[in-house]
Amino acid sequence: MSNLGQFDSDFYQSNYTIDNQEQSSEDSNACGHVYGSRKQQASEQPQPVFVPSEMLMSSGCEGQFFQPASNPDYYSQSSYVDSFDEEPPLLEELGINFDHIWQKTLTVLNPLKPADGSIMNETDLTGPILFCITLGATLLLAGKAQFGYVYGMSALGCLGIHTLLNLMSSSGASYGCVASVLGYCLLPMVLLSVCAVFSSLQGTFGTVLALVIVGWCSLSASKIFSSALGMKGQQLLIAYPCALLYGLFALLTVF
Repeated sequence: MSNLGQFDSDFYQSNYTIDNQEQSSEDSNACGHVYGSRKQQASEQPQPVFVPSEMLMSSGCEGQFFQPASNPDYYSQSSYVDSFDEEPPLLEELGINFDHIWQKTLTVLNPLKPADGSIMNETDLTGPILFCITLGATLLLAGKAQFGYVYGMSALGCLGIHTLLNLMSSSGASYGCVASVLGYCLLPMVLLSVCAVFSSLQGTFGTVLALVIVGWCSLSASKIFSSALGMKGQQLLIAYPCALLYGLFALLTVF
């Protein structure tokens, strides 16, 4: 039995003693104290506070910042219009004056009325474009789709009359002014095309009416040209080429 007890003590014998166990427990307690002190320091450490950028710039930055200065005299002395109430109307900016359009229309409808050269010398294409569209629309109602002929003859006729007037007058005329006058004088031809919608003009009555309309248009156009360009005594010379041009429109309307 003594041999068995000695065998057990030898079998379970090791270098681990109670002193070692106490030392290991002390080491673990020391580690715990260190971990706890670090945690307490971390908790006691102040949290970062958000500081606005303005305070940082005011405290840390040095130098001068450029700030543009406003000059109130610049706006008061400006030549531009500051208020919408003082701006001209939109139609006036576009060059559309209904008063002048009405005066030109009355001048064309009354060949015996003297024309105002200052008004007739304006480049106003609102009325001519409207009369050309009306002429093409009335011809379409009569069963004649002649929009291309109307625009083509208008452009070529204005170019020919413009060249002729520049050769005859010393002051000369702009192409826009010539196109404006010839377009306004197309109004009697629109009345002829309206008559063609309701009745046929291929007869004696239609021929006579077409001649009267051609004379009306050419007389109005020559009167306006002679008044606007100061060509006194040359109205009949101007009326002849105008009559040829309006005769083409009459042929389109009648036939």
